[in-house]
Amino acid sequence: MSADVWSKVTAFRAAADGRARGLYPFFRAFDVHEGPEAVIEGRRVTMFGSNNYLGLTTHPKVREAAREAVRRLGTSTTGSRLINGTLRLHEELEQRLAAFLGRPSALVFTTGYQVNLAVCSALLAEGNVAVVDRGVHASIYDGVRLATSSGARMVRFGHNSASSLHRHLSRLDDGEGALVMMDGVFSADGVVARLDEIVPVIRAHRARVMIDDAHGLGMLGPGGRGTVHHFGLESEVDLIGGTFSKSLASVGGYLVGDEAVIDYIRHNASPFIFAASGAPATLAAALAALEVMQEETWRIDRLRENSEYMARGLRLLGFDIGATTTAIIPILIGDEERTVEVWRDLLESHAIYTNPFLFSSVAAGGALLRTSCMATHEQGHLDRGLEAFEAVGRKHGLI
Repeated sequence: MSADVWSKVTAFRAAADGRARGLYPFFRAFDVHEGPEAVIEGRRVTMFGSNNYLGLTTHPKVREAAREAVRRLGTSTTGSRLINGTLRLHEELEQRLAAFLGRPSALVFTTGYQVNLAVCSALLAEGNVAVVDRGVHASIYDGVRLATSSGARMVRFGHNSASSLHRHLSRLDDGEGALVMMDGVFSADGVVARLDEIVPVIRAHRARVMIDDAHGLGMLGPGGRGTVHHFGLESEVDLIGGTFSKSLASVGGYLVGDEAVIDYIRHNASPFIFAASGAPATLAAALAALEVMQEETWRIDRLRENSEYMARGLRLLGFDIGATTTAIIPILIGDEERTVEVWRDLLESHAIYTNPFLFSSVAAGGALLRTSCMATHEQGHLDRGLEAFEAVGRKHGLI
């Protein structure tokens, strides 16, 4: 008798054990998401666990754009971009993104996750090496694993380290083509990629580079254009990818670069070719959010001010928040059970919502609470959060 595929299901006890102990932090159902505040299980909470950095998910212009798209175009294209799922709205959004990010061409995807799967599956094959920062998002790792079936291989370099990258690139064979992939802003610790040090190393080795700037767009750079523009390296970076699910208040993804490269991916990336296209409402919402971001530039300034205020307050209280300089502010704890206990006490005793990051979202022994600021947080929200963090931090011996 062969082994039962379901044996792993029987052995999986972590979620059930966590629920039984009241220490299960995932898949909490929200009644309402209003931005800086939300309602969960009938209770209003202050939200420090959202990627809605610019607060645009409830903006009247964004909401109206989504409603009008449904009225005019329906709820779905019911097809892939390749066959029958490309709308004029896709093309308009692609043109606007390319112009905003200063690149010749753009391609819009149904999800941000799909962007990295598509890039890897289309561009990496036998004789190619994906050289990835150890701290990249899971979608890059999954994309690289997909590419290894075509003969590509993966090399990982030290987190945000130009010297480590140089050593690994120096060891590659002359005939191997390398694509360096890393985040612009790392999603767990909020650290900005040292592109000013890393990109020159990539260029010296004649490698290619893609930056996943899912969290950088709307947060960094002139006009919120992201991490690459923050360093003035837009002409040096081959591909910039990202998502609509953070600052652009929608669902979907984008990739910008040279026209020939984008066209090649458009015709050769299975995760793009065989996926249903984005719904009209999501496209219209992202397009409207992009416009609002350029019209209401105060949101980018306010996000920075709120983030600096919150980070300074947490540091003064004595929390270890690492080296973040962005709206993503981790509270480094280490032990997983302690991290979930802190999360539970913040929510249950103080109505503060945060996100626990456990293995394998972070390295083993690196558990943390991931907090994030929004442009629409008011002073009262921030001070309420700091008061709660102080109380819970003292209870658990973190400060």
